[in-house]
This record gives sequence, structure tokens and C-alpha cells, in this order.
Amino acid sequence: MRHRSWLAAAASLALLAGCSSSGGTATDAGAPVSGGSLNWAVETEPITLNPHQYAQAKARLLVWNNFEALLTHDDKGGYVPWLATGYEASPDGKTYTVKLRTGVTFSDGTKFDAAAVKANVDQLLADGYAPAVAAVQLKNLKNVEVVDPATIKYNLKQPDVLILDFLSSPQGAIVSPKSLKEAKNLKAGGPELAGTGPFILDKYTPGQELHYVKNPDYNWAPANAGHTGPAYLDEVTYRFLKESSVRVGALTSGQVQVIEGVPATDQAQITANPQLTLSKGLNSGSAYSYYFNTSHAPFDDVRVRRAFRDALDVGTVLQGVYRGTATRAWSVISPTSPLYSAELEGSYGNNAAKANSELDAAGWATRDADGYRTKDGKRLTARLVQSAPFVRDRRDILAQAVQAAVKQSAGIDLKVSVVDQGTATKAIEDNEYEVFDNSRADTDAGAALNLLLRSDGAINRTGVKDPRLDSLLAAGEAGGDRAQTYGEIQRKVVAEDALIQPLYAPADQIASAKNVGGLGFEPTAGVPGNAYNVWLSK
Repeated sequence: MRHRSWLAAAASLALLAGCSSSGGTATDAGAPVSGGSLNWAVETEPITLNPHQYAQAKARLLVWNNFEALLTHDDKGGYVPWLATGYEASPDGKTYTVKLRTGVTFSDGTKFDAAAVKANVDQLLADGYAPAVAAVQLKNLKNVEVVDPATIKYNLKQPDVLILDFLSSPQGAIVSPKSLKEAKNLKAGGPELAGTGPFILDKYTPGQELHYVKNPDYNWAPANAGHTGPAYLDEVTYRFLKESSVRVGALTSGQVQVIEGVPATDQAQITANPQLTLSKGLNSGSAYSYYFNTSHAPFDDVRVRRAFRDALDVGTVLQGVYRGTATRAWSVISPTSPLYSAELEGSYGNNAAKANSELDAAGWATRDADGYRTKDGKRLTARLVQSAPFVRDRRDILAQAVQAAVKQSAGIDLKVSVVDQGTATKAIEDNEYEVFDNSRADTDAGAALNLLLRSDGAINRTGVKDPRLDSLLAAGEAGGDRAQTYGEIQRKVVAEDALIQPLYAPADQIASAKNVGGLGFEPTAGVPGNAYNVWLSK
């Protein structure tokens, strides 16, 4: 991005659906029609409805209903104008000049322009508002400059290609400046926050549902959105149904027309029903992995980290929990990312003899009456604390399977607890954990790794402060040969330092009645798309 490159909205992109595969298709649901009310059951209730505070991949399909960013992605990982019409990078990579759409309004009637964009950046940089965004995604931002109402400049301290990923992310979504000033609970968000999106959130019932109505004035969809003008649907209700069996039951009984999150145990009910359809998409960003806390025993010893990894037969565990529907992860980066390195595949794990030898060498050479490894009278214990709002895809069940596997293979005592967010946050703050689990659906895996692996990363739970790793991450964000740089990062954190136990590449599933058309997955991100292009046949 160091050369001059205006990004134009090509008309040919208008034929690209905003998905990697679809559920109800034009063939199933007929030609798109306007009108109707859709009921959609989702697995996870958002912690916040403010896009700047976004932290849950499952919240993306909700965020993009009423908020929009300057850029979005195509299915090749490139950038497409959204609230922007194009951008220009300076030759030194330190300035990005963005041209904005005109004639766009927020749902509260105020005007979208460069001043509104600047107001959002200023808010993101305000003390205590979004510290993770300020410290990571905007750490290289020097300032933003309003050139004219339709032009804004992002001036950087040093080259950072990840600024474009920010401009296409939920955290980079544009909220009405009026909302930023007047919202009573800005961080929580909700109906009082206005966006420019195709829907307006008019009601939120905590623990139950979100209700959106069509924005009748909407007429600025990106070129790959599937159509132009207002959304087809008049209204959409998202119901929070955490249990997959309950979601599937609501779909089969006709209480809802769409559900997301269909684990392997329930997919047969969908595929066997001729009135329903099922589609799947792999997420981008980082794979679902266990991150070892190296700040104290036992994972301050690389031999113990390697032993945990070698004690685990990931393929067998995944088969038992997901019945062949999960994609094994060998790296911290999802295999759908262009930055993924395949060289780690098959290079470690499923070697109980090696695991036990490593533990012997690390001094964990004795066992107690329950068969667990001990050292100096203490059991080899590791605590995995899972925050309930972030548990998806039966990850609690997966943890139990891992727990049983590492005990049987190597005598490791993995203690698993699923707790509320406050308890999980306190455990992290008090350093009362040994294993941290995470995946991120960032469109650029580099953004995820900056958060997870940098010494000052907002969700770096490994405790590692490695100048060499920080240098590699900085090189990756600066541009150059990113595939080579991130290949070295993956070798270092997985193969050499054993900081991470990759498990699987997260995927999303959408099931629906066949009279629902236009469903799909976000390009690049691979998560369910919003409801803009969705319709109900008459």
C-alpha cells in the first residue's frame, strides 16, 4: 500500500453476494421481494451494542445491521468502499487520504461527513473509552485531519497497513456524533446509538431479543452487498437462544425462520428436513487455541508446554466432540487467511511417550494416588477459566474432552470452569489461570495477533514480552513480505516456543426455512452476514 492507489467502487462487484456460501438461495426462495418480518435465533447475546466496544465474533451480524464502516471486504481479502468512495496511500505509507460518500445520513437525521468520522476517532482515543483500540489498532495514528466535508486524512507515525483493517472493522464503524455526546450509557450502546445502516435498532430486551426496523432512507450499500436501496425486510427480531437444541427446535417448529450456530449433534435434524437448508463458513483471523500463561508454573517451563501439546491427540478429541465437522488447526492463524503457514501441519502432537519423557525431564516425575503428575508434593495443575458470554461451539464440552485426554496421556490435571464475565475478568487480573482460550474473526490475522501476542497486546494472556516477537509483529503491520513475516511468527509461537495449542478453525453455520433468501457469510471474515440482503418469499 505504499504506492498511489485509488480504490474505486467497480460496478461489476454489484453481482457479488455478501457471503461465501448461502442458505436459502434465489432458487429456493424465488426472486427477491420486499416486506415481511423475520425471526432469527442467535447463540450469543452481545455484551455491548456499541460497535466501538466490539469483542464477540458472534456480534458482527448484529453490528452491521445498523452501523457501517468506511471500507468492507471482497471475497479475495481486498477492500471495497462502503461509506468511503475510495482511498489513497502516500508513497511512504504514512498517510491515507479517504474520500467519503455524500448524501448519507444517520438514522437520527444528522449528516455523515468528515467531521463525523473525526468525532468517532476522537472518541476512540478518549481516556478509558476503548483502550484496546487506542493501544493496538490506532497505536500508530498521529492524527486525523478534516480536509473538506468529503475528505479525511489519517496521518500515521509510521507505516501501518492494518489501518485499513481498522477502517473495515466494527471498531471502525461510524456512530452519529450526536449519539456520542448524548447517549446515557455510551459503552453499552443500544437504541439510543444511531448509525447509517440499513436497519434501525428500536428495541432491546436484555436476555430475550433485539428488534430492528428497516431504514427507509438507506441508499448507500457497498458494491458487493447484493442489491441497492433499502433492505428487503421490514423488520428483524433476533432472539437469544443459547442452547442449540432450543434453537433447532424453534426452527423446526416455525417459531423462527433462521438460526445460527448448529453443532454437529444437531445438523442431522436440519439436513434430513426437506423444508430446511444448512450452510457453513470458516472464520478468518485466529484459530481457536489455548494460550499458555508463562508468567508462573507450570507453563513457565517450555518442556511442560510441549508436553501438554504432545499429550493431546487433537484430531481424536475434535472427532469426539464435533463428529467430523470441525477443521483441525495447526497454527494460531486460521487456514482461510492468506497469512496462514501450512508448514506446521502434522509436525507436533499425539505423542504420549514424548510428553511423558518431557515431564520427567522437567521434574514432574512422580504421580499421586489419582495418577496425576507431581513435583515437590504439588500436583501438575492448569486452570482454564472460560467466560460464559464467549463460550460458543460447545467449547465447554471440548475443554472436558481435552481435560480427559491430557490426564490419560500424561497425568496433567486440567481444571475447567465456566464462569460469568466478571469472575473471568478477575481471574485474568489476578493472574489466577494457566490456560486462556480465544479465537478472533478479524479479517486480517495480523490485527488478531497484535492483540494476542504483542508485549502490550490488550489480550496478551501468555505473559510473554519478547522483543523478537514484537519486532516481527511490527514488520507485519508495516507491510513488505507479510506472508514470510507471519510464517516466521507462526513457527516461533507454535513450533519453537510452544506458547499456543491450536485446536480448530472456528466456523459458523446458518440453518433456515427454504422460503428465506439472501442469507450468507461476510466475505473474508466468514461469519454470518447481516440481514440487508435477506428476503422472505411470499
